[in-house]
Amino acid sequence: MSLRWTEEEYLNYLNKKKPKKKSKYNNKKTEIDGITFDSKKEAEYYSMLKILKQAEEIKDFGLQPRYELQPKFTKNGKKYRAITYIADFVIVNNDGTTEVVDVKGVETQVFKIKKKMFEYQYPDLSLKIVK
Repeated sequence: MSLRWTEEEYLNYLNKKKPKKKSKYNNKKTEIDGITFDSKKEAEYYSMLKILKQAEEIKDFGLQPRYELQPKFTKNGKKYRAITYIADFVIVNNDGTTEVVDVKGVETQVFKIKKKMFEYQYPDLSLKIVK
């Protein structure tokens, strides 16, 4: 016995909403000012930075700064991509110092390695982890 669908049934099957996949680390994407943050904690930190800037306690801040940890290269004809680290925020303090901030719920092994590479590659910058 074979089961046959009508065209309408088949299209309904294809268009069914799939259940939302649960986040690996239980974070919830949150949107503020049209910006989607990976977690509620990151969005709250952004809100705090906005207040600090308005109060002139910090000079400025930026989102998602990118740092090259190792440049791309070719070895024996094989191309290797650059290794980059994308932080959550960069803060420019009133005294001119720069602080790189990453909001973390869980520090993964990959993050720990990239953090170590960042500390070596950028000795003049401080990397702050907010939990």
